[in-house]
Amino acid sequence: MGFIDIKNLVFEYFRRDEDGNVEEMIEALSDVSLEVEQGEFIAIVGENGSGKSTLAKHINALLTPSEGEVVVDGMDTVEEELRLNIRRTAGMVFQNPDNQIVGSIVEEDVAFGPENLGFSTEKIWNQVNGALNDTEMNDYRLNSPNKLSGGQKQQVAIAGVLAMEPKCIIFDEATAMLNPGSRRQMLNVAKRLNKDKNITIIWITHHMDEVVSADKIFVMKKGNIVAEGTPKSIFADEKMIQECGLVLPQLYQYVKFLKGQGIISENEAVNVENDEQLISLMCNKYGIVQEVRKSESDTESKIEDNDKRYVDIEDNLRGQTDNSHSTKINPAEGILINNVSYIYNKGFANERTALNNVSLHIGKGEFIAVVGHTGSGKSTLMQHLNGLLIPDSGSVYYDGNNIHEKEFPIKKLRQKVGMVFQYPEYQLFADTVEQDVCFGPMNMDISKVEARRRAYKAIEVVGLPDTIYDASPLTLSGGQKRKVAIAGVIAMEPEYLVLDEPTAGLDPVAAKNILEMLGILQKEHGMTIIIVSHNMEEVAEYANRVIVMDSGEICLDGPVWKVFENKELLEGLGLKIPVGINLLNTLKGTGIDVDVTKNTQIDIYGELCKLT
Repeated sequence: MGFIDIKNLVFEYFRRDEDGNVEEMIEALSDVSLEVEQGEFIAIVGENGSGKSTLAKHINALLTPSEGEVVVDGMDTVEEELRLNIRRTAGMVFQNPDNQIVGSIVEEDVAFGPENLGFSTEKIWNQVNGALNDTEMNDYRLNSPNKLSGGQKQQVAIAGVLAMEPKCIIFDEATAMLNPGSRRQMLNVAKRLNKDKNITIIWITHHMDEVVSADKIFVMKKGNIVAEGTPKSIFADEKMIQECGLVLPQLYQYVKFLKGQGIISENEAVNVENDEQLISLMCNKYGIVQEVRKSESDTESKIEDNDKRYVDIEDNLRGQTDNSHSTKINPAEGILINNVSYIYNKGFANERTALNNVSLHIGKGEFIAVVGHTGSGKSTLMQHLNGLLIPDSGSVYYDGNNIHEKEFPIKKLRQKVGMVFQYPEYQLFADTVEQDVCFGPMNMDISKVEARRRAYKAIEVVGLPDTIYDASPLTLSGGQKRKVAIAGVIAMEPEYLVLDEPTAGLDPVAAKNILEMLGILQKEHGMTIIIVSHNMEEVAEYANRVIVMDSGEICLDGPVWKVFENKELLEGLGLKIPVGINLLNTLKGTGIDVDVTKNTQIDIYGELCKLT
């Protein structure tokens, strides 16, 4: 028997109506069997709704089987008196950190678990200090978790489980809200705990690049385990991967393409295990030694200086008199942010500057990605675009009008600048999809008929079938819920659509569907799309402009290809250059004639074909 032994696990639950009557029975897991040895690093992958989280909750006895058995470290999860010990043995980090944060300050929250396990005071604080250092949250130990960004909350939740040092840690999409650098940090922490302390790791993720070094991968589909094996054996079956709503890691996609084009051999392809090896192989293949990347001082000359680009916005809109009444002349188009600063907890000991003298212009019809490390100010900046936050200093203009002047119609602004938050599912509350999507338009000065017309059109635009109108939003899949939330904003017919991490927690296929839908809104409907994202591959594929934030300031702003030329700076901010762009930039730097302005994968493939 292994450390975790699951045999013929079946889990069923009943869906009930608002009166508590059973509507249908759902089989979430069907005849699942698997065995995990102590000290293994196991990855579980699958599309949204495949049963990954349900399976994870059985491992630490949050759920118990309808049929079959789950035994953890010799303890059967159906034995109620053993469940506390099972949860001590198998700690779990959830996808949404708000589900497990209980303390009023960070260090108290991290100490909560060890304290309840009866650790001595000295050991509690040793564990807290170590966990905060591992998650790079020591500087925030006296902050309120509620004042942190989504990614920082996730790091606190992870620290809380690390501090308990269980024999097994289950990471259920725990890196979904983290930037690439923090994702790598968390993965490295998990690997170190696995290697140095023999802690069993169950890593559930949609980021396929995170499972490359796992001992074994289990692939799930519709409540079943459809494949298991080493990463290389799993990735060799691309058809199965695609049928399960997944995609190969981007590195594997490039290796497969280069091999298929005859650019690299079968033996060369087999030996490539990371981005650096592929880039080195390609450079050596053409007999050119890689040059040192250009310095940050050279970088600064390539990207148009933000301060120069947006200097004197006040002058362009000037007309203020001594009594502070302003007359707008030569009004600008779009959204202008001029020298905006914003401070959380102003005047208190834990005061934190979230935005520091930020200036930028957002024009009509753009597709903009805002990126940066966790806590860099991205979400705070987004909430200034439609007046949800009021700057401590500086000004925000919409089509030349200061949105914080007393006579400005802020309600109409929020109709024109729609906002979809980090967890858009939380925006759903009505009994049916139709009612939910109609809610925004119904609160505008339009007829009920027009509101319903807009709702139906929005539901169609996001790619949902008309059969979904009468369904409860709460019964939908993660991707469908996200689309309903977006439809609710689109139904208000905004000119600008702001989405904070719109694909976080979604499987690759669902994420692609969302992004392609946003691309259609931009190209065919002329809507400005602004997304906050930690996924650099998605940014490269869909955006045409990137804004990079660091410590509440904009440090880079420009076309995708130009921003991604700044490898050292971006990596220093915890951001990862997509492998294809990194490859083109390196080849160009060694004298090979490739067009580095290409950033989509299909265009990069075209440039690589020129090498043959």
